Amino acid sequence: MKDFMFIFRNKTDRPQPTAEEMQNIMQLWMGWIDKLKQKNVYTAGEPLTHSGKVVKGNEATVIDGPFAESKEIVGGYFLIKANSFEEAAELAKDCPDLSHGGSVEVREIMKM
Repeated sequence: MKDFMFIFRNKTDRPQPTAEEMQNIMQLWMGWIDKLKQKNVYTAGEPLTHSGKVVKGNEATVIDGPFAESKEIVGGYFLIKANSFEEAAELAKDCPDLSHGGSVEVREIMKM
């Protein structure tokens, strides 16, 4: 099996969910994780905070980011195993955030 990363993106203008909505969303996420674990393809995953830093350029300048003018924010990631890119993309179709305007970037992890 090959290793893949799911990178979860959400709209920055998405309304803040209520406590009840957040609980329902978390149940959907935990159900999806359980489903991936039962298939023995889930390796790891974590949500990310909304703030961070960007290091760029030859001078290794550190700037605040992600930026408010951005339309999307990376919300977290999963590491999964799949036999092919197509299989990994198929697994991503069950992401709970898709129904809320989110997206999943599917990337194969290159072995060094």
